[in-house]
Amino acid sequence: MVKLYGFAYSTCTRLVALVCKEKEIPYELTNINLAKGEQKDPSFVAVQPFGQVPYIDDDGFLLYESRAIARYLIKKYPNQGTPLIPSDPKAEALFEQAASIETFNFSAFVSLIVAEKVFKPRRGLQPNEERKYLAGDSVTLADLAHLPYGTAFYGAGFAEVFDSRPNVARWWKDISNRPAWLAVKDGA
Repeated sequence: MVKLYGFAYSTCTRLVALVCKEKEIPYELTNINLAKGEQKDPSFVAVQPFGQVPYIDDDGFLLYESRAIARYLIKKYPNQGTPLIPSDPKAEALFEQAASIETFNFSAFVSLIVAEKVFKPRRGLQPNEERKYLAGDSVTLADLAHLPYGTAFYGAGFAEVFDSRPNVARWWKDISNRPAWLAVKDGA
């Protein structure tokens, strides 16, 4: 049985548990209390050097990083439960493309927002509403990629969706008035 060391409500722990359920892999969860800092205990850090959840112990094989764990379990049990990773080279390439998009263009940015709006309030802390752009205080491609469709959406009568939210309105005004966008917005 796979031993899963993580916090039951952790997004990454739940990803591993989800894969176990889809693949019909029995697992035993050992709850690591993040509020008490158990993930920073020397015994935990000895296995997971970044002090993050989860990691697994699969009959002595220790592995951390939720996506690596998920891929390991999927490959170890290819004929059990839902396949989850295609075996055809083209289908697998499309899977890898989509997985990369999720990792680098969704989770990387959404996790920052979730940390501010969900995790901080759970710990009794005030969220930081002042982050200037999606990924921090500097404009990135994540911001700019919203401009082509966002401008069409805004101009199609949906300005209120942006304008009714002060932080979104501030952000939208900022990025939609960037000189580079103004130079190409009516045609490349």
